[in-house]
Amino acid sequence: MVERAGSKDRNKRMTPRGRESSDVLSREPALTNRQAAEIKKPFTKKSIALVYDFDGTLSPKPMQEYAFLPKLGITAKDFWAECTALARAERADPLITYMHLMYKKAKEKGVRIDRADLVAQGRDVEFYPGVEQWFGEIEAYVASKIQADGVIIKHYLVSSGLTEIVEGTSIYKNFANVFASEYWFDAYDLPFPKRVITDTGKTQYLFRINKGLEDYNDSINAHMPEELRPIPFSNMIYFGDGETDVPSMALLKKNGGAAIAVHAPDGSAEKCVELFNAGRCDFYASADYRPGSDLYRRTTLLLDRMIADIRIKEEGAGLG
Repeated sequence: MVERAGSKDRNKRMTPRGRESSDVLSREPALTNRQAAEIKKPFTKKSIALVYDFDGTLSPKPMQEYAFLPKLGITAKDFWAECTALARAERADPLITYMHLMYKKAKEKGVRIDRADLVAQGRDVEFYPGVEQWFGEIEAYVASKIQADGVIIKHYLVSSGLTEIVEGTSIYKNFANVFASEYWFDAYDLPFPKRVITDTGKTQYLFRINKGLEDYNDSINAHMPEELRPIPFSNMIYFGDGETDVPSMALLKKNGGAAIAVHAPDGSAEKCVELFNAGRCDFYASADYRPGSDLYRRTTLLLDRMIADIRIKEEGAGLG
């Protein structure tokens, strides 16, 4: 019987010096081009991120005005006016200035406030109608859509307010992550700003969400191919209330995401109209987060579009 050429040596290869070395089936047989084309990586970009500003977006007033300033007997008007004047006089960052001035005023009043005090103050923060139920309602809406099978909703907070106060609020548990300004409490006689999130600095955290690098120790500067980023910008909706949110809105709009501007239910929509006319947001609405409101309806419209887009991409990924 004549054996076919190469039948005995199909599991052998030649070393650089010409000696035979047996793989003994240690390798998988090479795939043909057709087989390789038929093996597809599963489509994984099924997460949608809803990203919120805090003051004026979820809550009617800056979070410091609910407990911190009243505890010191200082009116909000006087405090913020002093912050603005001091920042201008010293040519200082307004956000660092407010964090410095908060504890300077506390020391002057003989009031010691530590991390636990700030967290406790979060219980006094008030929200716009429907905010506390909003997160569950949105998740239930997505779960009710047949085409949304496998789609995950994540909520993020990006705020120049204080992490410590946010942690004490009733809505803190709903966020996948909170990126906000924060104090160092033990380093100095007075607490010192550990992290300050500015208007333009907020965009860093949108990139962190986009790249899946949510740990502060992870650098976001290295290039990451789009196919490796877990949450595309096109799967994000940003909620904000004014000019401080423009950089974040612009970033998402430029990259296929969406933005919604909100205004107080009993307030003027003028700023939102300006943002809309400037192309900064897709929609604007009163800050009424209850089902059936304009804000709820317009948010679910954007979610429907994103869910459909996810399904289209998923279907395309399965084609050879």
